[in-house]
Amino acid sequence: MNVSSHTVNTVERACTDLARDGRPVTFTAIATATGLSRSTLYRNTALRAIVEHHKHAPDGPLTAITDEIATLRAAVDTLAERVRSHEEQTPPSPQLTWVNRPTAQWHAD
Repeated sequence: MNVSSHTVNTVERACTDLARDGRPVTFTAIATATGLSRSTLYRNTALRAIVEHHKHAPDGPLTAITDEIATLRAAVDTLAERVRSHEEQTPPSPQLTWVNRPTAQWHAD
């Protein structure tokens, strides 16, 4: 199941907010904060990994930076998957070559 970068960011932000506020990061708390169902959080491997990471992440000064990096990586992965999907769905365009004639012009092979 594909997940949008917006959903990944929402879950990441909810985890970060709970941890920052000193509240436990649980699937129930994340579901409540994001409006997603617990089953969605458990079944989607990307979302589950984010929650699990935050459940077991040590608190420290680098946690916010690490969390932001994880969010950015997840967003890049989501965008890369979208690009691959679009590339698979888009028919290839004809190759253009330069034809050296008296009236030089581009044409499709």
